[in-house]
Amino acid sequence: MSAILEEIISHKRIEVEAMSTQEVVRSRRPVSFVKRLENATTMSIIGEVKRASPSKGDINIGIDPKAQAEKYVKGGVDVISVLTDRNYFKGSLRDLETVKCTVDVPVLNKDFIIDERQIDRAYLYGADIILLIVAALDDETIARLYDYAGSYGMECIVEVHTKAEMERALKLEPELIGINNRDLKTFEVDIANTEQLLSEYGNADTIFISESGIRTEEDAERMQAAGARALLVGETLMRAEDPEQVIESLKVAL
Repeated sequence: MSAILEEIISHKRIEVEAMSTQEVVRSRRPVSFVKRLENATTMSIIGEVKRASPSKGDINIGIDPKAQAEKYVKGGVDVISVLTDRNYFKGSLRDLETVKCTVDVPVLNKDFIIDERQIDRAYLYGADIILLIVAALDDETIARLYDYAGSYGMECIVEVHTKAEMERALKLEPELIGINNRDLKTFEVDIANTEQLLSEYGNADTIFISESGIRTEEDAERMQAAGARALLVGETLMRAEDPEQVIESLKVAL
């Protein structure tokens, strides 16, 4: 685990320990991303609402999540990802709730999930999908949280960066694997990471998502050729004057 990830997870443990256990009424049926992908003829786009990050600092602190989500949907996103970590990304579950109340597309709760209580809250605030980061969890915990999210009807994106993490993720036989192109040790981003991992581990039974570093139509075409069927795009859209146009350019044919 990288130093920054270890620091984040350490803070997250403190945060989680302060959470109470909630009785959750499972009255909502999450919206499926996988079903949307079944008939997709273009690259699917996950547009991210992200105020800040450890690597880039403040990106767009004053963003209105509702207005940003509306722009994303108008541009044709298939999923909206919302950063809810407060300490390092300046997000909140209220941002998640706002986006969920604004759009009909699936909503991803992007956070450092290490405990079932976080999944309870993700469901309560409207998440349809959660993120599980392989580098932050042992195999037993990943499997337990994956199954727990599934009990709510939520889907999981299992995130990897290295070959070793990919091999661990594939043991779960997940429907969705996200390949993070950012090295959390150096913060360097290289979309060739998706190409390298999929050249060895790509398969027809798994939907692969390329995450980070996607900026242009050419980048999207490279990821499509590598075998990715979806792209997670954060900073590029958060800084774009016209995010709708950027989204349209990234939705290359499959």
